[in-house]
Amino acid sequence: MDTNEILSILPQKVQSLLRTVTNKSKLQEIRIKTNRPIILCIDNEELILNYIASQEDLRTVMQRTSNYSLYAFEEEIKQGFITIKGGHRVGICGKCVIEDNKIKTIKNIASINIRISREILGCADKVMPFLIEGGQVLNTIIISPPKCGKTTMLRDIARNISTGMRGLKLSGKKVCIIDERSELAACCEGVPQMDVGIRTDVLDNCMKSEGIMMAIRSMSPELIVCDEIGTYRDMESILSALSCGVNLITTIHGNGLDDFYSRVVFKDLINNHVFRRAVVLSNRKGVGTLEEIYDFTKKEYIWRKQYD
Repeated sequence: MDTNEILSILPQKVQSLLRTVTNKSKLQEIRIKTNRPIILCIDNEELILNYIASQEDLRTVMQRTSNYSLYAFEEEIKQGFITIKGGHRVGICGKCVIEDNKIKTIKNIASINIRISREILGCADKVMPFLIEGGQVLNTIIISPPKCGKTTMLRDIARNISTGMRGLKLSGKKVCIIDERSELAACCEGVPQMDVGIRTDVLDNCMKSEGIMMAIRSMSPELIVCDEIGTYRDMESILSALSCGVNLITTIHGNGLDDFYSRVVFKDLINNHVFRRAVVLSNRKGVGTLEEIYDFTKKEYIWRKQYD
C-alpha cells in the first residue's frame, strides 16, 4: 500500500497521528465522524485514536478527495463513495437529497469511511488449478462473509485468466469486469488502479444487470467477472450471458454452500446448473482462508481445509 495516497487526503493533524501507528501494512479502514474519535481498523481489530474529528476535518477530506470540485464527482457521491488513486474508497454518509424518488446527492457529510484497497498478486494461485479444465475456464462462484478476501481473490483470478497461465496450459482470455462499486479494478478516472490482466476491459460504476449484456454486445468477452450478485435482474443477465457462450466468475456473501442453496433468488441459477465450481472462503485463519472447493457436477467437495 502506498501510504501517501491516503495521507494526501487527510488533515495535517490526522496525518501526523497516522504516521505514528505501527502495523500500518494491515490497515483496513479509517473511520472519521464529526465530534467523534477517529477509529482505525487494523487486521480486524479497532484502534481508537486520541483525536476528536471536527466538521472542518471532514470538509478537508472531501475537498482533497474531490480535487476541490465536489460537483465533478456528483455521480460518485450519490452512490455513496468516491474512489481515489490507488483504488482506495472514500465512503460517505450524510443527508440524502431525493429527487424523483432517487438520490440526487449527499450533503452535510458527517461520516467518512476510508477503505484501504490492497491487491495481493498470486493469492488465487492455489485455487486456479480447480477452475481450469482442458484449457477452459469453469463457471465459478466464490462464497464468503464480508471482509474475508473474496474481492481480492476474484481480482487475482481475473488477472490470471486475462494474462494466461503457462503452467496450467491456459492461454489468455478476453475478460470483462463489471465493476458496479469500483472495487475490483478500482478505476480512477476510468483507469484500473489494480492489475486485472492485459486482456481485461472494465465497465466501471455500472450495474451488473446492465453491464453484462453491454459487455457482450460491445467487447466480445470470453469471461465476465462481477462481484456480489443478488438481484433477480442480475440472474436474468447471467442466464442471457451463458446462452451467448460466455463464462462467468462471480461472488456472493454467505457462510457456505447452504447459504447459496437457501436463497430463492438463486433458484434459476441452481436449476440451470450454471456453476461448475464453488470456492468458500472465511477469516478463520486470517483474511482469505480457503475453506473448501465444491464440484457441482460431482456434487462433492474436491478440496477441504484440514484443521487439527
